Amino acid sequence: MQKIKKITLVFFSPTGNTKAMVEAVGNRLAEKLGLPVEQDDFTLPAAHTAVRTYSAEDLVVFGVPTYAGRIPNKVLPFVQTLFKGNRAQAAAVVTFGNRSFDNSLSELHDELEKNGFSVLGAAAVVCHHAFAEVGIDRPNTADMEALAAFTDSVAEKLQIETGLLQSSITVRRNEALTAYYVPLGLDGKPVNFLKAKPATDTEKCDNCGVCAARCPMAAIDKNDVTSVPGTCIKCQACVFHCHTKAKYFDNELFLSHKAMLEQNYTRPAVSEFFV
Repeated sequence: MQKIKKITLVFFSPTGNTKAMVEAVGNRLAEKLGLPVEQDDFTLPAAHTAVRTYSAEDLVVFGVPTYAGRIPNKVLPFVQTLFKGNRAQAAAVVTFGNRSFDNSLSELHDELEKNGFSVLGAAAVVCHHAFAEVGIDRPNTADMEALAAFTDSVAEKLQIETGLLQSSITVRRNEALTAYYVPLGLDGKPVNFLKAKPATDTEKCDNCGVCAARCPMAAIDKNDVTSVPGTCIKCQACVFHCHTKAKYFDNELFLSHKAMLEQNYTRPAVSEFFV
């Protein structure tokens, strides 16, 4: 195996959860292996066009959040087209909001392999849900200890194996989920809130423009932040980054799904690791 010279942390992370988990893995690997670390945050629109090319001298820690049990549908094309592995080694990381990661991790593993990466390990970490009050204290100490142990296993795998590494990991998936998870409302029936968009409390809004600047889809009009003419993926970046708490969602179907999650997913989900 060609000697690895650099670690690159690659992530899509509107509210910071995925970034934090990728950094935890990447920084520990850097310490274990004595390698420099770079970051490639592809959350914002400016990072959605350039193709990145790696080589066998690279180790990539690649992370995305779970939306409806998979890689977010508007993010999947970026994963598929912007990153070329060329025999680079990789660790795959997904975060999920205490419901289930379903097939997001297996999908990320498969897409990275298709793009020429050799995936040494894969991790699904429970985090506070982006818009529902579930998984509030996650990741907790046990999650982070398990993530550290996972990272150490990946580092050991790199240090002891010789020759061209081939992926041998099997990532658990939900075979019953053939497409994306269908959100349910409080009554247990499917709800479609694709058209839901953030509202603005104009009494709180000071027109700072942070919501527009932090929107991954450039959906918010930077000249009138109360207007959302573009596609909203419900990532909550605008809500999370608004310093006056002026952004919120008031779509009834969206709120019904939020209430369903808070009613049915209070049990602690389990972070899972595959090496």
